[in-house]
Amino acid sequence: MLSVTWLNPGKGDEPFPAVEHALREPNGLLAAGGDLSLVRLLNAYRHGIFPWYVAGQPILWWSPDPRTVLYPAQVKVSRSLARILRQQRFEVTFDQAFAQVVEGCAEPRRGVHGTWITYGMQQAFIQLHYTGHAHSVEVWDHGTLVGGLYGVSMGRVFFGESMFSRVSDASKVALVILCQHLNHWGYPLLDCQTPSDHLTRMGAESMSRHRFINRLQQLCSVPSRPGPWALELVWNGAPRQS
Repeated sequence: MLSVTWLNPGKGDEPFPAVEHALREPNGLLAAGGDLSLVRLLNAYRHGIFPWYVAGQPILWWSPDPRTVLYPAQVKVSRSLARILRQQRFEVTFDQAFAQVVEGCAEPRRGVHGTWITYGMQQAFIQLHYTGHAHSVEVWDHGTLVGGLYGVSMGRVFFGESMFSRVSDASKVALVILCQHLNHWGYPLLDCQTPSDHLTRMGAESMSRHRFINRLQQLCSVPSRPGPWALELVWNGAPRQS
């Protein structure tokens, strides 16, 4: 009978099991327990592993196969979304309201009971942000935060964690502006973890775990872009669809 490895809390430098040992069902479950310390989280992302659990569960660590990824240079932008971007209907910033974005992502969603972004997860990622490893994109409408996303930067990979919208298209704007800047900064890969219809429509695709881990070994070995990040580009692109 297959089982997951149990990690020890307080030992952040404890190695994870090889991702090849992850379960097939549920897809990618690799380990449980441990903690959300800075050292452990950075070690996890470097090896293609991420935490995902809900309140009342132990911390669960995942490395699914295949992996959902997005190439920033190839993000798909519909005509209607391109029009919103050209008109600059929203103001977009980086790293101006990280905690608020995380809170927004943790808000209850229609048809979904509970949230995986527990209080412990929120505090862990805020710590990652304070140390320069995690970044946010904020979307504002007349000074009100209406959407955004956050994730972890390591080497030249951005590991997307979550996004939210309080008005239509706000999270799409955040993702497109992020991809525009990642491409400009030399980030060829955005990790989306698991698939969704929303991400697929914007160009996300599957990559085998083996290939994904090989790409991480290449891209995480180079220096990451230091923070805080700031908006540098104005959208002037055309729609890009398949």
